[in-house]
Amino acid sequence: MTFAHPVRAGLIVTAVGLAAIVGFTDMALAQTTAAAPALVPNKGDTAWMLISAALVLMMSVPGLALFYGGLVRAKNMASILTQVFAIVSLAGVIWILYGYSLAFTDGGGALTPYIGGLGKALLRGVDASSTVPTFSNGVVIPEFAYLVFQMTFAMITPALIVGAFAERIKFSAVFVFVLLWLTVIYFPIAHWVWFVPAPDDVAAAAKALAAAADGAAKTAAQAKLDEVTSGAGWLAGSGALDFAGGTVVHINAGIAGLVGALIVGKRVGYGKDLMPPHSLTMTMIGASLLWVGWFGFNAGSNLEANGTTALAFVNTMVATAGAALSWLLTEWAHKGKPSLLGICSGAVAGLVAVTPAAGFAGPVGALVLGLIVSPVCLFFVSTVKNTFRYDDALDVFGIHCVGGIIGALGTGILVNPALGGVGITDYANFAGNNAGTYDFATQMLAQGKAVLATLVWSGVGSAILFKVVDLVIGLRPSVDAEREGLDITDHGERAYNM
Repeated sequence: MTFAHPVRAGLIVTAVGLAAIVGFTDMALAQTTAAAPALVPNKGDTAWMLISAALVLMMSVPGLALFYGGLVRAKNMASILTQVFAIVSLAGVIWILYGYSLAFTDGGGALTPYIGGLGKALLRGVDASSTVPTFSNGVVIPEFAYLVFQMTFAMITPALIVGAFAERIKFSAVFVFVLLWLTVIYFPIAHWVWFVPAPDDVAAAAKALAAAADGAAKTAAQAKLDEVTSGAGWLAGSGALDFAGGTVVHINAGIAGLVGALIVGKRVGYGKDLMPPHSLTMTMIGASLLWVGWFGFNAGSNLEANGTTALAFVNTMVATAGAALSWLLTEWAHKGKPSLLGICSGAVAGLVAVTPAAGFAGPVGALVLGLIVSPVCLFFVSTVKNTFRYDDALDVFGIHCVGGIIGALGTGILVNPALGGVGITDYANFAGNNAGTYDFATQMLAQGKAVLATLVWSGVGSAILFKVVDLVIGLRPSVDAEREGLDITDHGERAYNM
């Protein structure tokens, strides 16, 4: 059985070492013909996964919707809320129709590393009794719990993109673009990074190889092990680590947002008219909901309720707190005043950066990551954006893409046990609970490959999709419609009656 995993790429890398440990093999167990009893999900794990899915949904609606809504002008508040809500709903429907299958099944043959198949389209074969493995040997959760948890990731990722070109894109264009983007960009990248063999399958194949007595048996067992370990997304198979979505969610959405902002163009009056947020109160509420929901995002990505879950929870807390203070203090020193918008932006930057590292870094490493990410993101959303004069309205690129890159590369450093990290999971003991070998150059090459692949696929692919949508239905409303506000011109209603 092959299955999607957000974190344990090291499982593939250590498979050869696993097979070599002959002395660890239980020969009596290898000789038995009795079928192993079916694994039963733990009720605590199941409850945690369902709660985590609800928390991630809360990040989108109402969290992201209010965060973005407060940052736009009042005349576009209903527009941005509608866009986020519609994207969440659209992604949920697509996920059931074919998204889950494309992201998290075996595409077959040469397609396996790059995209899933349609074997579970319309959730064929998925029912209340089907299960998927977690990151521990001998542990499973209901497939419905995993399916709905991953659905919420597909919901929020495209919703992040619209902040980059907020206030100047037609609703119809957003709707069609997201439909195409999920299919062409998100599902393949999710498959690349999060689709890996189940730990029990790797362990069983390695045990069989270790127990093989002669040349023919060893050849057959090695072929089986190769078959199991090759059933992974190509970035996971390369050893890339992404606990909860630094590449799949944040870099992916961030670069798509920048491309969209450049292709759609600047808002009417950008650089001449004042365009302040209309409600920092709403933005603060949204940021707070994001922080709370992110515990489901990160700690839920462990798929169990155990010590690693608690580690991811703590790392999410401390990295966010450190990044919020870091942004506030940097801005205070630079501009002379600490701002509410600054501390909210810093909190989101910290959440973004810790996402790929949440279950890999130690708490001190996560704190350092949070302290570092905010000054870098602040530099991009102020100095870099002003220098190149692109209109990333709500700083999607400057926070999500830049913060995601810092987090993804930082994960390759902070996973090092010498720095308090958990190390690369070693399944040689058939329990997956001890740190394996760590090599800085190897891990950083894997992380860099994942970052670059995401930037290229999402950046180039999104540019093509924006151009297609522009040719078919057009991206921008008229100048008059944009000046009046998209609430009225796109939706025929206002967020506020004054």
